[in-house]
Amino acid sequence: MVRIINYKKRETEDGRMFYVLELQGSLEMVKSRETSKYYDTAKRKTIPSTFDEETCRSLIGQEMPGNIKKVETEPYEFTIKETGEVIELNHRWEYSEETETSRQVAKPSVELSDSTLEDVVQFENFESAFSSNGVGDK
Repeated sequence: MVRIINYKKRETEDGRMFYVLELQGSLEMVKSRETSKYYDTAKRKTIPSTFDEETCRSLIGQEMPGNIKKVETEPYEFTIKETGEVIELNHRWEYSEETETSRQVAKPSVELSDSTLEDVVQFENFESAFSSNGVGDK
């Protein structure tokens, strides 16, 4: 599950305004490379929306099926806003619906018969062909 935790106003290249929803995945335990101690974190991802600000605000706290997964990409440079440091990344975070895997569940196969209704009811004495109490004749 992911939770909508915020929304942000963004501007397109041609100057139009729109809103993105900020999604947060479930709690994860991560081990620090420097201290070897664990800490809690959760992946975050923004996705564009067609909603107005009021609708975005009302969606905060709502949960949706899915998760945020890491997807490998060609290397690119990324500037950390807080420090100005430029780093090279080769991944991005994507939202993925949980239902993708549940849709892949095998459907039971259906076996078709060549029999017709006439084949089934061809017995002359149809009612005597079966026991009325579920126990065979003796």
